[in-house]
Amino acid sequence: MRMSEGAEWGLHCCVTLGWLADEAPVSIRRLAAWFDLPQEYLKKRLQSLSRAGILASSPGALGGWSLARSPEKITVMEVVAAMEGGLELFHCTEVRQRGVGGQGAGAEFVRPCGISAVMRRAELAWRQELAAHTIADLMARSPKGAERTHRNYRRMTG
Repeated sequence: MRMSEGAEWGLHCCVTLGWLADEAPVSIRRLAAWFDLPQEYLKKRLQSLSRAGILASSPGALGGWSLARSPEKITVMEVVAAMEGGLELFHCTEVRQRGVGGQGAGAEFVRPCGISAVMRRAELAWRQELAAHTIADLMARSPKGAERTHRNYRRMTG
């Protein structure tokens, strides 16, 4: 399984916006500079989070991005799903029914095979683990001083 960097950026942006909630909204210019990303690229990614109800955007010169809900109410799974789309980790295509091995068979193909069942259970466990953690949890697990660094950067850049 491999997720895009967008999932990581989305999570980091949510953590950063959680730390800066009292200073929101945060401009796309500042967020893009912080993560050294092109503004338009990051904006497209953040729009995915906005459509999912995770972020809110405000237009205008003083506009920017903020969390749409408290960090305690946004799960890691929600952010990953918003950034990665449907994100089905395993898609069973019933390869066992192809070729010579699948011809003439019947009853043994009624139920999903053991491979499909194991893969589905693994995906469910992965989703449950990500759903068990919130942006607030990530904020709390960040290295000491990370929040202060973000706040100082905000003050330096106006």
